[in-house]
Amino acid sequence: MLKPRQPVPTLDVPLVGGGRWVLADQHPDRFTLVVFYRGVHCPMCRAHITELDGLIDKFAEVGVTSVIAVSGDDEDRAQRAVEEWGLSRVQVGHGMTLASMREWGLYISKAIKEGQPNEFGEPGVFIVRPDGTLYAAVQTSMPFLRPHLDEVVETIRWINENDYPARGEV
Repeated sequence: MLKPRQPVPTLDVPLVGGGRWVLADQHPDRFTLVVFYRGVHCPMCRAHITELDGLIDKFAEVGVTSVIAVSGDDEDRAQRAVEEWGLSRVQVGHGMTLASMREWGLYISKAIKEGQPNEFGEPGVFIVRPDGTLYAAVQTSMPFLRPHLDEVVETIRWINENDYPARGEV
């Protein structure tokens, strides 16, 4: 289990549209937000990542100036997500390995319906400090029970205003 105030695993993934996103190269004002999603097959992911795409400016206002949505989808499936979901603001990473998903503590599921990859990671939302340590995380073992991202924005605003420390490190 990842613990707050401890370093998070590395994350280095190709981006839809070219280039790479490397967590160690991020220099956010206050936080980096890493949102892991199941893949293009998931309608709940579509709603969640579309919400994220629409909140990029709001996150930037509270110092979350580095944001990525990541899945294990291959490049074609990730490109489909960008096109079909109408994503234009959030960077979308793809090709995350099962080993990396395990390092991050994501739950991994096997396909139960046609159109799903054989194995894929379940959702997770990670707030990472500029020094690469975990501030907070929310993970779920199924497509449901994700945090509403507009509430995450307001929570981070409150955290910043009140200098609230990371919790759960013991």
